[in-house]
Amino acid sequence: MTLTFAHPELEHTAELRRRERISSTVERNPHDLPTFDSGYLTHPQVSVLYLPPLLSSLPEQYPSEPIPTDHPPVVTATRLPNIDPASLSLHKALHHFKPVDADYAGKHYGEAFNWSQLVLPEDEEREWYCVIFRSKRKSGSDGGALYDADKVAHEEAIRNGGLILYWYGIPDPITGMNLATCIWQSRRHAVAATSRPHHIKAMKLAVQSYEVHFLERHILRKVKGSTGLKIEPFVGGEVGW
Repeated sequence: MTLTFAHPELEHTAELRRRERISSTVERNPHDLPTFDSGYLTHPQVSVLYLPPLLSSLPEQYPSEPIPTDHPPVVTATRLPNIDPASLSLHKALHHFKPVDADYAGKHYGEAFNWSQLVLPEDEEREWYCVIFRSKRKSGSDGGALYDADKVAHEEAIRNGGLILYWYGIPDPITGMNLATCIWQSRRHAVAATSRPHHIKAMKLAVQSYEVHFLERHILRKVKGSTGLKIEPFVGGEVGW
């Protein structure tokens, strides 16, 4: 079973549609899958504690992965052009990716997500490039326009290759800070994406929309002989291939 969506708008199942229809009379479970549209995510009316990872859909020659029933990911309609075997294993593991709690925006990257629960084959070895965007929106800024530009830039990045996962949260209700992250097959893929037109447009809007915004870069590493993953600081050079 695979859930496939045009990023990041969900083609809701009948059950999710039913929940939306009765949301005005029944208090929303904050762990339920939210509606992905610009209005809902930029001006949430109820608490949202759970957001799924946005996994890039695999090339056509690869079979779909079973979707976990608890915290299912969103799989994009746009497909990656290619993926290497170790990255395929990571893609499978990231079906279970999630923040450890509602305070993820204020945590170190290595502590914000459930890295310790993600398992890969013991004999594989690889590294991946992670980009983290921490931000705080300006009061009154147009989040809808930025959301729409980000959606198109995300699809552009998948088509051109290398983007395994994109995840973003809801602003912290107290600090206003937010966290978004991308996991790439290589640093070269990530750098190439920054020069593409839709990414450039989205970044220009981001500068206008955010009071605070800065990037962090880390390495996600898997060593042979272990099934787990480690987060390490990026200090320069190429990452992945």
